Amino acid sequence: MVELHESGEDYLEAVLVLKRQNGIARSVDVARKLGVSKPSVSRAMSILTENGYITDGPIGSLELTTEGLKRAESIYARHVLLTKFLMKICEVDEEQAEANACRIEHDIDEDIKNGIEKWMEKNS
Repeated sequence: MVELHESGEDYLEAVLVLKRQNGIARSVDVARKLGVSKPSVSRAMSILTENGYITDGPIGSLELTTEGLKRAESIYARHVLLTKFLMKICEVDEEQAEANACRIEHDIDEDIKNGIEKWMEKNS
């Protein structure tokens, strides 16, 4: 598997969230969710498909491969953890915490994430 850049992680996370919310993820839904153009989604999905993270499903749906699902769930778990952490520590609303978590989630070291998880377990 090729290392994903921030935008690739965002696309995988969007596919996962859309599938959980709607039961299906299509390119048009991903474009709407991320606020990007359909051609941008098409290009990203081609790259993610080439790298084994996404496959085409029935009726134009996007399907996560086993590796794609594993990666998307890891990204999403970091996002949720950081959102909750920022809401608790900084006492900001969910929208602001989510926006910041989205930026942080791509760059956080694993040991820092693990430390935040331990802190949240003790202080939630």
